[in-house]
Amino acid sequence: MAKYLLLKHYRGPKTSLNDAPMDQWTPEEVDAHIRFMHDFAERLERTGEFVDGQALAPDGMWVRWDGDDRPAVVDGPFAETKDLIAGWMVIDVESRDRAVQLAGHLSSAPGAGGRPIGEWLEVRPFLEAPPTITE
Repeated sequence: MAKYLLLKHYRGPKTSLNDAPMDQWTPEEVDAHIRFMHDFAERLERTGEFVDGQALAPDGMWVRWDGDDRPAVVDGPFAETKDLIAGWMVIDVESRDRAVQLAGHLSSAPGAGGRPIGEWLEVRPFLEAPPTITE
């Protein structure tokens, strides 16, 4: 089994098939989308492939250690993950092909008008072992 991170971006490398922003959806369309996501996760729980998943709020900040026992909050001017990442899901599957298959299905979540979003999902394998350094 291998773990993969499925990242849901607000903006992918190419425009989604159904590109209406979620803040322009009706409450019923938002509910249908969330219901799809929950149903998808429940199916993966039954097969033992679901690890975790969360939608992310648009609020957020960058924080770094400032050297004097107090973190400095930094917010811009750079591309921020809060502007890019809508949510994530971690799956534990038998193969890369299965991860791609599940990501493809997740991409079909309904959006505006009940039509599939067809969004691009980033599929990233977990690092299984630290890289070996040889001289």
